[in-house]
Amino acid sequence: MELFLKGPAGRLQAKLWLPELADRSAAHPVRPPPAAAVVCHPHPVHGGTMDNNVVFRAARGLQAAGLAVLRFNFRGAGISEGEHDGRGAEELDLLSALDWMQERFRGVPLWVAGFSFGARTAASLARRERRIARLICLALPCKAFDCRFVVDVLPPTLLLMSRRDEFGTLADLAERVGVLPAHIQTEELDGMDHFFRGQTPELEARVRDYALEHLPR
Repeated sequence: MELFLKGPAGRLQAKLWLPELADRSAAHPVRPPPAAAVVCHPHPVHGGTMDNNVVFRAARGLQAAGLAVLRFNFRGAGISEGEHDGRGAEELDLLSALDWMQERFRGVPLWVAGFSFGARTAASLARRERRIARLICLALPCKAFDCRFVVDVLPPTLLLMSRRDEFGTLADLAERVGVLPAHIQTEELDGMDHFFRGQTPELEARVRDYALEHLPR
């Protein structure tokens, strides 16, 4: 489903995926999903949009686990209104997406995932936004940007990195922040770059499996 959200700088282009349900008949009413997730895209100045392959794969993994999933374009990306800020205002766009999902799926836990710039934006907001029940950060660009604040995220977090990422690996992050808090789980994929080229199916599976393991039952 394609839609527009009301954002702080204008309309935000978005796409909503509902869980793949076995039976949608009237005799079997659709239950609310166990969680609803918002997925954030990489840097818009460098061509990042909600249709980025890593974002698409992460969203598919979450949907396969049974979540409702919203992808959206930050201000100035795609046909979202406004201009790229890069100084934190994109966090307000993410808040608007969370507001929409909270209204659409009342009482359902809210998750956030992000890739690259989207991971940094999501992690920054997760330091103070207590509605975020769980966070998934893919390829946090800790060499390109200051990401030391990741130690302050509030929710349980999966940090999935590439061992050959030119913009930052788990080893690079450890050099900058030391030992991560216990509620941040780390995983690393080998043999690819920042964009997980050649292993996006594995990334999708990791996201799906993580979601299945941690969804409320």
